Amino acid sequence: MRKVALSMVLLAPCVLADGRVSVEPHNLLRLAGNAEILVLERLEVADQASLLIPATVRELHVEELRLGENAYIGVAPSEQAFLLDVRQGDIGPGSRIAARGVSGNMQRYAGAGRTLTLRLQRVTVADLTLDVRGGQGSPGYAGLGGAYGQPGGCLWGRASRGHDGQDGGDGRNGGPGGQVRVEIPLNFPAESLHADVDGGAGGPAGEGGSGGKGGASKGCWLYRTDAGRDGRTGNPGKPGLPGIPGAVDVVRF
Repeated sequence: MRKVALSMVLLAPCVLADGRVSVEPHNLLRLAGNAEILVLERLEVADQASLLIPATVRELHVEELRLGENAYIGVAPSEQAFLLDVRQGDIGPGSRIAARGVSGNMQRYAGAGRTLTLRLQRVTVADLTLDVRGGQGSPGYAGLGGAYGQPGGCLWGRASRGHDGQDGGDGRNGGPGGQVRVEIPLNFPAESLHADVDGGAGGPAGEGGSGGKGGASKGCWLYRTDAGRDGRTGNPGKPGLPGIPGAVDVVRF
């Protein structure tokens, strides 16, 4: 019974203190709270300001939204879909909402752009970009350099050639672009909204390792044996492929 009650608390909408969040111009603020659903009376992100939303949040309901010029809302990467529901408000020119996929590294593949639903009711929009591009693929590893050859003697013995460098690794593929669903009224000017659902760029190829230097005689006065040939430089890897693009779905009500 306690487990059921706890689940109900975690899933219940969370209203922040006074229901108002404001980010001053040219400032950055990370939204607090661990709840999955947040409800705000008013959210204002001023000119050139940024608001970051943690990955735990999957729904944000706003009664009144004000985004200034070049305001930015960043949604942390997650496999869960994210909903931004706005009843009324005003969105200034150059505003962006980004929910991009995480970049890849040697331990993980590039992530997909987050699935994003934007529901606008009585909202005026000058210009808004929705960015759900996939994460960039990780670069291929650089090949190891070849070992040096063994030196020869001064009068006899033959120096060995240097070892070849290791080939570079292939870059990994970029992450898929996200899925965008836009829900707007019948008379809303859809041309004021722009969506970037491209897949992430593929990771660059790893460089081949340098060839090892051939062995050479050392400490000889009058005579020395010929030095060994240098090893071959390793081949570079292949660049990763770009991620699969996502899609945009516009629904009018």
